[in-house]
Amino acid sequence: MRISVIVPAYNEAKLLGRCLEHIRAAGEAFTSLGWETELIVCDNNSTDGTAEIARTAGARVVFEPVNQISRARNRGASAATGDWFIFVDADSFPHAELFGAVAGVILGGWVLGGGTTVRMDEATLIPRVLSRVWNVISRVQSWMAGSFIFCEAEAFRELGGFSEDLFASEEIEFSKRLNRLATREGRPVAILHRHPLVTSGRRSHLSSPMEYLRLLIQTIRHRGANLRSQEACGLWYNGRR
Repeated sequence: MRISVIVPAYNEAKLLGRCLEHIRAAGEAFTSLGWETELIVCDNNSTDGTAEIARTAGARVVFEPVNQISRARNRGASAATGDWFIFVDADSFPHAELFGAVAGVILGGWVLGGGTTVRMDEATLIPRVLSRVWNVISRVQSWMAGSFIFCEAEAFRELGGFSEDLFASEEIEFSKRLNRLATREGRPVAILHRHPLVTSGRRSHLSSPMEYLRLLIQTIRHRGANLRSQEACGLWYNGRR
């Protein structure tokens, strides 16, 4: 078995090193089983030391010139050679227990892919509450949080990866397609919950509640069509880190 861990990164010099340290340590859950692992970082047109930090940490670095999370994940996947892909955001910090849980469901052979519940560090109250609400929705709907997604490589390629029409909520759109494929194949999407992923709550400090509310209103008003515009999704692409 070979596992490809793929990290999309845009100007992530502040947190990428910590993320990769956690991934390396967590990877023991796979190597202890005799599995091979590879670590790929997609530099999504960064202007800081993201690529250098990744290389220093021993990751293979690939480049995606168009600043879009879907394209970055897809570019990383195109270079991956694993039987299974794990996508981890550069501001998230997986641990061995979570990787061990992923290994367990892969060994069980009953899932096509999945994700995990999340826990924010250093977040303000409202984002913490919203993350708990998201965790409930995620488990009920089998929707994967973009910060941590695992998927059988063959299924990922069959689906054509993440939609490059979207600049946000691409993980929900992908989750829906993966769920349909999983239903046809009789292998469900699993949302793990015993070992939540720790992810950075920095955006709660970098963007105001009004900015999030404005985006929500626009998304409802335009029925999600605004998510096809990078400008409309500036909360993720404004360069604040």
